[in-house]
Amino acid sequence: MIARAVVFDLWGTLVRWPREESRRLRERWAERLGISADRLDELWHEAGAYESRESGPLLPFLHSLRAAAGSEVDVEEFLEWRVDLARSALVTDRETIETLDELRERGYRLALVSNCTEDVAIVWPETELARRFDAAVFSAIAGWMKPDRRIYELACAEVEVEPDDCLFVGDGANDELGGAQRVGMTPVLIHAAGEEPGWPGLDKWDGRRITSIPEVLDLLG
Repeated sequence: MIARAVVFDLWGTLVRWPREESRRLRERWAERLGISADRLDELWHEAGAYESRESGPLLPFLHSLRAAAGSEVDVEEFLEWRVDLARSALVTDRETIETLDELRERGYRLALVSNCTEDVAIVWPETELARRFDAAVFSAIAGWMKPDRRIYELACAEVEVEPDDCLFVGDGANDELGGAQRVGMTPVLIHAAGEEPGWPGLDKWDGRRITSIPEVLDLLG
């Protein structure tokens, strides 16, 4: 297919989501707040919590957790722990790095669009991935989350490529593939070989799909 840019999702696409590590961190937070891990999970997943922590600074959300817990603990250390987690999680495999390098060698513009908390944006410049991208758009900084068309349009503007000249590669969370398609991008679903896609409804996905990042090169020819 013809494209001038490739836009990637982050978690579940370029890097593994640190599910177990994140769970242990929330248990650590719960202990410091003086509440059970189950209660913290309730607060973490209550209506509006996801949007709050992923579309702006993280500290206000942490302050709301502290208030709900009736605690006076210093939550700035919670942010520090979350930054440490992001730093350890934002690593990828050599095949992915080599694919990104090959895409750049072929002249493609590369962008990242991620729904994520502020800690990811803080750590990103330190990572091996960062210097391989022409633009990185994080929901916590942009203030918009996928599938809002504005976050895709911002990425396109930063790499100076129209949406219909972009391939979007993601694992399908947050209706990101639909959002990419609605803005004019060509969406590509990625999921592990031999496994079903990890998000509801994607078992019926009839668009392009791959099972590893290097397969992006085959799509582009």
